Amino acid sequence: MSSERVIIVDYQAGNVESVHRACGAVGIHAQISANPEEIRCADRIIFPGVGTAETAVLILERSGIKAALLDFAATGKPLLGICLGAQILMQHTEEGDQDCLGLLPGECRRFKFDDPALKVPQIGWNEVHFKQNHPLLKGLASGLEFYFVHSYFVSCHDDRHVLGETTYGDRTFASIIGRDHLVATQFHLEKSGRFGLQLLKNFSEWDGTYAQ
Repeated sequence: MSSERVIIVDYQAGNVESVHRACGAVGIHAQISANPEEIRCADRIIFPGVGTAETAVLILERSGIKAALLDFAATGKPLLGICLGAQILMQHTEEGDQDCLGLLPGECRRFKFDDPALKVPQIGWNEVHFKQNHPLLKGLASGLEFYFVHSYFVSCHDDRHVLGETTYGDRTFASIIGRDHLVATQFHLEKSGRFGLQLLKNFSEWDGTYAQ
């Protein structure tokens, strides 16, 4: 694993340093980079993010990182999206009526509740219930809590791409998604204690193959 080129994509999304520290905690020698060529040549990509999808996609397009991510995704090497990074893997988001990377069929929708006690964004710990047996989830039990901060949630067009689900209010949404060599979490695994670190370690050991 030490010889791998693991890149944490830096597109001014705010939380790359905390992801980098989490990588170090589980022995992943990762590099933070905004260089499209380094992203294309990586062996493994971590695509984190906080903030607004509209701004993020604009930065990705202007910087050349969007094209680099699409080229990387075509190689079949492992890619992990986190929070905003997970949302941008989808085809479209309601936030700014914005087209995204289109690597997973589906869209992101905003939480809407009649109950004023249900705050948007959802901030805090919530349970994740596993829907499939995926290498990313090795050594973890369904129903564990992870840390969320989000106003939008992923809606997959194909249930086979839903690896884990979470309920907030009356809304059950996909909180872990994946297809082939792509996986992503709506929660911040880098802020989710030892269980989040276990997910990150599992990703670092995963060869990118998954039979759905």
